Amino acid sequence: MMHTQCPFCSVQCKITLHSSESTTLHPTLPLMTYQAEGTPNAASQGRLCIKGMNAHQHVFNRERLKYPLIRRQGELVRASWQEVNDYIANRLQQSIQQSGRDSIGIYGGGSLTNETAYLLGKFARVAIGTKYIDYNGRFCMSAAASAGSKTFGIDRGLTCQLSDIPLAKCIILAGTNIAECQPTLMPYFNQAKENGAQIIVIDPRVTATATIADIHLQIRPGTDALLANTMLKIMLEQDWIDHEFIKKRTNGYEELAELVRSIDIEQTASICDVPVALIYQAAQVYAQASTGIIFTARGVEQQTDGHLAVRYFLNLVLATGKIGKPGCGYGAVTGQGNGQGGREHGQKADQLPGYRSIENPADRAYISSVWNIDPEDLPDKGVSAYEMMELIDQQQITTLFVMGSNPIVSNPNIPLVRAGLEKLDLLIVADLFLSETAQLADIVLPVTAYLENTGTLTNLEGRVLLREAARPIPYESKHDWQILCELARVLGQHTGFDFAQAEDVFNELRLASRGGLADYYGITYDRLRREEGIYWPCPSLDHSGVPTMFADSFAHADGRAVFTSIANVATKDTISSDYPLLMTNGRVLAHYLTGVQTRRSATLTAREPENFMEIHSQTAKRYHIKDNDWVEVSSVRGSFTIRCRIKNHIREDTLFVPMHWGGAQNVNQATDPTLDAYCKMPGFKVSAVCIRPASLRYL
Repeated sequence: MMHTQCPFCSVQCKITLHSSESTTLHPTLPLMTYQAEGTPNAASQGRLCIKGMNAHQHVFNRERLKYPLIRRQGELVRASWQEVNDYIANRLQQSIQQSGRDSIGIYGGGSLTNETAYLLGKFARVAIGTKYIDYNGRFCMSAAASAGSKTFGIDRGLTCQLSDIPLAKCIILAGTNIAECQPTLMPYFNQAKENGAQIIVIDPRVTATATIADIHLQIRPGTDALLANTMLKIMLEQDWIDHEFIKKRTNGYEELAELVRSIDIEQTASICDVPVALIYQAAQVYAQASTGIIFTARGVEQQTDGHLAVRYFLNLVLATGKIGKPGCGYGAVTGQGNGQGGREHGQKADQLPGYRSIENPADRAYISSVWNIDPEDLPDKGVSAYEMMELIDQQQITTLFVMGSNPIVSNPNIPLVRAGLEKLDLLIVADLFLSETAQLADIVLPVTAYLENTGTLTNLEGRVLLREAARPIPYESKHDWQILCELARVLGQHTGFDFAQAEDVFNELRLASRGGLADYYGITYDRLRREEGIYWPCPSLDHSGVPTMFADSFAHADGRAVFTSIANVATKDTISSDYPLLMTNGRVLAHYLTGVQTRRSATLTAREPENFMEIHSQTAKRYHIKDNDWVEVSSVRGSFTIRCRIKNHIREDTLFVPMHWGGAQNVNQATDPTLDAYCKMPGFKVSAVCIRPASLRYL
């Protein structure tokens, strides 16, 4: 029996994994079989979804990388750790001598433990000395994180607890499909409905989540920001706002009122393609509810105006005073397993541990003291994940180290990304499997799986959890943090990377985060074992953590939250005669991120063996497409070929394609790489495309 934690979504459900020998097929060669059940915990309350129940399958998959690989004569072949470490060190030193430290890029992931995320940032800035580090969480949480920081002074996924959901009388789910992305949370929403809550869903599709909605605003993709401002306009006109809260606890209201004054409700409703009466109803239900919570996710955030769209929804929260008390708040529904913790401790281009800013002299000085380096030697801010791909294509970055990510599938504009990666002098990938990115690598390093490595992860509530190793390290795999320590040492960093276990890394993380916005100092492994999980901020060992944020004040210096009155001028893909349809993307229940792990699960792959495109029946009829036909989808950036599913729960002007497949079925062959001006989030959710039946030469 093994006690562990699901490696997938941000709920981080606890698991008990039972094993037994099966002799059904080979009596003389018994096979080990496994069965997972949920372990009671505060977040999922013991529930598991289909992914959690089968997460162990990829761990035991025969395609697991067993030893290091090095490319010789065009082929990846087995090598020793000593050989690959020496090779990497020599090549990195050559790159630094020839082109400078910033010729090297580091690319992390939002599923790495807090310990590895922290150490990856330190490795980049101390062992390598490069400013170029970012991670795939840029495509997940950057819009909500930057919006929360500007509005509240701090970013934590949920300002409230999951247990507040049943207390809310109105819940807005904007661009989030909880039922497929975080299914173990659905009972919270069902309980809220039983308690009399009205649920408002904002989504271009009638998703499994939308089926529980009392009001479904089936908007045109890309119009979320406009919808939020239209709702606010109605609330201000009807005086459905909390004047006392606004006066005592916020700044910027008058400027905001001026911004929305010019909105023509009939016109904006037409642009959103939602009836005016329905927008009025949604605004009234939320504004007049005694308690309420707004949740956003990638549908709102993965847009070129994602930052402002979230801030406009936060304007609704502040205008009604629904925050800092039971049954109230805002939640950015984190996508990746450690999407919250992964962005707090130094993987992002502009951040240092504890959510400190790399551009703040005091923050730089403090972290430099922890790392025992001169602040002048700490690199400056780098660029976002996709901008790194552009620099690679321009050959300004000539070496890339990738850990826990698959950028050739997850980035937008894959034609440019692939071309760039193929130009690299050296590509190093640390992963469980030979992912699409690893297939291009010069060096591939085998890492341990979730059942084998100990570390902390922070769930969507901001609750820090400890996941301990449940089985020995197999083959020649090594922990992520061990790989970083060994590479640092062969690069000459003999101090600062001499950790013996994950807990040692965490203890340095605690010190590095001390006094920062994301303060973990009071959290220890011993406490986590006793208390199950602890909310940050937790500044001291006798502090119990902060489950509900902003009960008395916000994190800005004056204690007030800030309305935004910035006008939205973001550009987006628009339909034309050449590209008359809008394509959006998202997740399906059976898979996770780019599918590197879930596509190695027989059970999950059987549920969704290949990618697909959802299309309305009337749209399919216009293009002479039948259900299950192969279709070529094209934008100005590229094209891919995919099988279609005719579904009338989607808008006629919209196509939906999941994001979990690479190669010829990769939706990101055609997605928009235009970046949000504030957070550098690409415009994944709105791409103008055309379609046609695929001839055999495309298959």
